[in-house]
Amino acid sequence: MSGAFSTPRPVPSRRAPALAGAGVVVLALPVFLVGGFPIGGWALAAVLWAAGEVLGLWLSRLPTGADHLGTSGLVGVAMAFRGIGVMIALLAVTVADKSLGVSAVVVYALAYSLSLLVSLVEYFGGERRV
Repeated sequence: MSGAFSTPRPVPSRRAPALAGAGVVVLALPVFLVGGFPIGGWALAAVLWAAGEVLGLWLSRLPTGADHLGTSGLVGVAMAFRGIGVMIALLAVTVADKSLGVSAVVVYALAYSLSLLVSLVEYFGGERRV
């Protein structure tokens, strides 16, 4: 089992995880409409998801590696603050309006979780580098 985590693999594409997360956000809309949940919570989660994906897309286009230490640092810090920024925004909204914030948190958390799951499946299902 330890070999599964120590074997290098190529970085998988971000397309499938992003589409999986976006699919969760899109499929949550009818649930919100029929279930009577605050549509503002869905909208907030959708905007935060889209903004995070756009930022991730932009960051993935920056050059990284030993030859680009400055941009590598920028990418690392920005990717960390991408998640932190979303959580701060969701926390602030939840404090102001509990039902709105909790509904946004649920949608965002489900989208993020599925995106992470798809990323892990793609990574560990990918070809091993020798």
